Amino acid sequence: MEPAAFPWPTAGALALATAVALVWDARFGEPPPRLHPVVGMGRVLAALGRRVAPMAGGVMRPGRDFTVGALAWTLGAAAVVALAVGVQAPLLSGTPWWVQGLALGVLLKPLLAWRMLRDEVAAVEASLVRGLEAGRAQVARLVSRDVQALDDAGVRQAALSTLAENLNDSVVAPLFWFALAGLPGAALYRWANTADAMWGYRGVRGGRDWTWAGRWAARADDVLSWLPARLTAVLLLLVSGRAVPGNVLRAQAQRTPSPNGGWPMAALALRLGVRLEKPGVYVINASGRLPVPADTARALAWGGGVVAGWGALLVAGLTLAAVLGRPS
Repeated sequence: MEPAAFPWPTAGALALATAVALVWDARFGEPPPRLHPVVGMGRVLAALGRRVAPMAGGVMRPGRDFTVGALAWTLGAAAVVALAVGVQAPLLSGTPWWVQGLALGVLLKPLLAWRMLRDEVAAVEASLVRGLEAGRAQVARLVSRDVQALDDAGVRQAALSTLAENLNDSVVAPLFWFALAGLPGAALYRWANTADAMWGYRGVRGGRDWTWAGRWAARADDVLSWLPARLTAVLLLLVSGRAVPGNVLRAQAQRTPSPNGGWPMAALALRLGVRLEKPGVYVINASGRLPVPADTARALAWGGGVVAGWGALLVAGLTLAAVLGRPS
């Protein structure tokens, strides 16, 4: 007797789910925090972090801290994937492809977030109209850097950098992994990305030393984001309507400590012609001008184009795969 095949969404179901998730995001935005899986991941990571990372100023134990951090990340990732498989599998048992697609789309939506990102970045610009302090307070919701010394241009630089980086983290990459590995793939990516945001620090944060405890989380996110981040940069250039030489883009992307985040940020900075700086950390397109309000508007429009274009490409590709794979 042959073993039963593992249930997997059809390409048609994946295509429909992608469309449903993007439409749902545009129409309704985020679910309540108590029902949000990424919020739940954050709570779990916060609880684990209190056991994983040593208090600042304590005795450094690199081997122990790295091992515990890696083990905690791996166990959490396994639980997230198992839960996603457990939720997805019953939907695939004897149900039509379109039912699978509708259900998976609703479940996929909380794992991506364009509307919230767009609205938060737009709110930074609106807050700057009311004054610098309001702009600083608004951008502090988006970034971990110290905002108190930022001027108007610095606030915009922080907002634009976040927009570019999270265009990958919150949309392009989750959809990429969903197309490849269904709901478990998207869920695993969001676990890795959330863990990197909370644990992936080279030093002290929140009174704890993450130098070694967060290293596995940072590297795991680097691996899973490597290709999507570069795709995001290419999509930004395509949507903005002008190419940038590959060597120029690469040189600017490498000015950030992250092997991935610099790619969409460099693409955006070069196309806008602006300088994006995080004081003491990186300067992208150093010869560019300081950003102005019109740059935020253009960046948001290009971001919307990337989301629509990437979604359309995935839906078209998965639909074609479904048609070609259908028996004649």
